[in-house]
Amino acid sequence: MSGSENKKYSIKFISEYIDASIVGDDDLQIDNIATLDSAVGGSVTFLANSKYIKLLESTKASAVIVKEGIKTNNETTLLVCSDPYLAFAKLSKLFSDEIDFFNGSFQDSVFIHNSVNLGKDVKVGPNVYIGENCEIGDKTVIYPNSTILKDVSIGQDCIVHPNSVLGSDGFGFAPEKESYQKIEQLGGLEIGDNVEIGAGCTIDRGAISNTIISDGVKLDNQIHIAHNVSLGSNSAIAACCAIAGSTKIGKNFKMGGLSGVLGHLEICDDVTIGAHTLITKSIKSSGNYIGIMPAQNHMNWSKSAVFIKKRGK
Repeated sequence: MSGSENKKYSIKFISEYIDASIVGDDDLQIDNIATLDSAVGGSVTFLANSKYIKLLESTKASAVIVKEGIKTNNETTLLVCSDPYLAFAKLSKLFSDEIDFFNGSFQDSVFIHNSVNLGKDVKVGPNVYIGENCEIGDKTVIYPNSTILKDVSIGQDCIVHPNSVLGSDGFGFAPEKESYQKIEQLGGLEIGDNVEIGAGCTIDRGAISNTIISDGVKLDNQIHIAHNVSLGSNSAIAACCAIAGSTKIGKNFKMGGLSGVLGHLEICDDVTIGAHTLITKSIKSSGNYIGIMPAQNHMNWSKSAVFIKKRGK
């Protein structure tokens, strides 16, 4: 759940701001944006992906932004508009704060924001930036030239190798005619204990709720983990892999180099992904998964692809 302290808006103001009509209680006060499943009283949320329509019946949000024609037995108030995702993007700006790069001090070429909480025996290399609302646990080591940008918590006994960026904005943009509306990233990044993050990795903070890297995770170099991913404990990922946004991954996940996982998927515990494999669907059974095809000229590849497709029917 996301929102800034002391920010509260009437449902009438919000409806005008996002060009939506109110179906329900038009006297509501809204003080945060949340996901459908994490919302509480005072929350506004949105439904833009039909995959999550079941959550509309159980959400505790005070208001939900929906498309025309959506109905529910839930007593929540609806904000009806033509494009809920674009409306959410616009609304995120009301609850965002400008990032503060200056309310801190330099200590031997390291910038530490005044709001940072450092544990005991933390070691920080030169040219490191640690921004607002960050917390670093005991005995954690941050190597040179890394950035801990905003709203990041790192547990105990962790290692962050050089040039990694933690807590950067997720890739969130809603199409609007011939341009894009930026979605302000209001969530944080939670990193557990005994996590090692390789050189040149980027892990985004969440759009609304937090991105989560659980205890014991080991990341090789140049790995990207997008906003709102949840990565289970004791997972190990080889170099140059990427996991797209909002994917939920169980414990003991192993991923070979140059592999990828698409967004909004669910992967169960004890799954191993071979090198160069792209996961496009949720995985519900533990085991080894691989999808490598040896390189060949284009004509032969086309014939092989047709053959495989026919055999799969």
